[in-house]
Amino acid sequence: MAKAFFRLQKFLRRTQFLLFFLTAAYLMAGSLLLLQRTRLAIQQGSRGTSANQALLVPDGMAGVGIVDPRTLQNTHPGPGLLVGMDALQEPALDPQHSPRWLMSRNSELRQLRRRWFHRFISDQEPMQTAGFKAMKHTAEHKGTYMGCFSDDSRERTLKGAVFYDLRKMTVSHCQEACAERAYTYAGLAYGAECYCGNKLPATASKPEECNSECKGEKGSICGGVNRLSVYRVEELRAGERRRRNVIYRGCFRAPENLTDTFPASLIQPNLTVEMCSEFCSKKEFPLAVIQGQECYCGYPTGRFSLHDGADRLLCSGMHNTSSNAEGKYCLVYQTPVQDTRCTDRKFLTTKSKVFVALSSFPGAGNTWARHLIEHATGYYTGSYYFDGALYNKGFKGEKDHWRSRRTICVKTHESGKTEIEMFDSAILLIRNPYKSLMAEFNRKYAGHLGYATDRNWKSKEWPDFVNSYASWWASHVLDWLKYGKRLLIIHYEDLKQSLIPKLKEMVEFLNMTVTEDRLLCVENNRDGNFKRSGAKQKDFEPFTQEMKDLIDRYILTVDEALRGRNFTGLPREYVPR
Repeated sequence: MAKAFFRLQKFLRRTQFLLFFLTAAYLMAGSLLLLQRTRLAIQQGSRGTSANQALLVPDGMAGVGIVDPRTLQNTHPGPGLLVGMDALQEPALDPQHSPRWLMSRNSELRQLRRRWFHRFISDQEPMQTAGFKAMKHTAEHKGTYMGCFSDDSRERTLKGAVFYDLRKMTVSHCQEACAERAYTYAGLAYGAECYCGNKLPATASKPEECNSECKGEKGSICGGVNRLSVYRVEELRAGERRRRNVIYRGCFRAPENLTDTFPASLIQPNLTVEMCSEFCSKKEFPLAVIQGQECYCGYPTGRFSLHDGADRLLCSGMHNTSSNAEGKYCLVYQTPVQDTRCTDRKFLTTKSKVFVALSSFPGAGNTWARHLIEHATGYYTGSYYFDGALYNKGFKGEKDHWRSRRTICVKTHESGKTEIEMFDSAILLIRNPYKSLMAEFNRKYAGHLGYATDRNWKSKEWPDFVNSYASWWASHVLDWLKYGKRLLIIHYEDLKQSLIPKLKEMVEFLNMTVTEDRLLCVENNRDGNFKRSGAKQKDFEPFTQEMKDLIDRYILTVDEALRGRNFTGLPREYVPR
């Protein structure tokens, strides 16, 4: 009897301890929820604070308890806003129409942006790199394993296309990606990186040195540290075609000495575009040049820059040299092979003495500018945020702390005195607000490369978005003009139209020197993986007249502020609409 009583007493003590633990956990969870709701109420009640007060938010608090965008819709400015004034002088105006109001409003919207940004990162679809979208998670197309090979980041052994996937990389993913682009070999490294090429690496390593498990396939090996698990890719099944992506670049005047200009050539009777492209792809060259029955392979260079195109009629009858203006012109095609002369990137070996921002309003082409800068300089760019989807596309600076100073510049959409004065200098990228608003709305609902649906555009979210974000576009530029220490203003439209001259300005501003061939390589890879694909939204006018009146006044304000600081004003295409 005593033994049974003792067991009962022991059980009750254990139960009492368990109940105490569960009660404590419940109380802690409730306390955290209460604190979060209190913080939200405080921030919602502080909307009338000044810009400086709104900026006093610790870094660790950014993005927590932000107001809902729909609560901001009633605070949008009236139609008489900020026209014909010096925005930096802060003259006495109606408080609802003043730059001080703009700066306060900007602080709220920066917090709103952070919430939307982090919600998008957490809720987005599993991160996949461009080229992996159509792939199935199967074990098909398991090519022949060739072995473990050494790999050097300074001199890649497989020099074709490169893909990353931190979550879903598998052997079959990599093989299919390379097969679709007409490559012969697929190599995996670090468990998450995929490299394609047509030449087998020369230096073999010990099998046990390829020891990194694939991120998306337990039990499978995806290379190692500076080691590649290399597979010979099998031909796709019958009925499936390789994605050749041969792009016509135009008709150009041929260089004086073709054999000196192009490192590989082929003479073939009845030569076709497919024959020449296939030959140059296997030789790992991005350009296929056809003149008569001759095929040449190479890169854009100073001798053959592809800047001065000719009328295609001058290239008519290419298979009959005598009718081709005596062989003075040639047809140029882009092969599926990537130009790898500018794809090597690394972190700075020593900390940068100058802390440079790459600042823009969301949707202004910041990611594209980073792509251009990284490939031109050979150094990674950092980010004030972390976006796993961008990391998967090769932006390794995303995971580096933004204050590490190991990157050539740091992406930011922030503004306000505190955030701006942290940087020694900045490249300020400005884009037409109409285009920026649409691009950011697309990103918000469909990611970096997708498009919002018609339902999104016609919903209440779109006018709320414009009312909330249009003022941020203006205040972002005004803040950087006011607080920025050293600025280089780049207009997105100018960069797109005159890429090499504007890219040279950016590189010089970053105190870097690059070769002409590297800049031509960047131009050849100008889009990278950042051109939106898929079905575009239908051709309709998303902006109402009220929206246009509002945005046009912001445009005039920013234009006057730029000219007041002796910068070039906004491009004429911004207004009128």
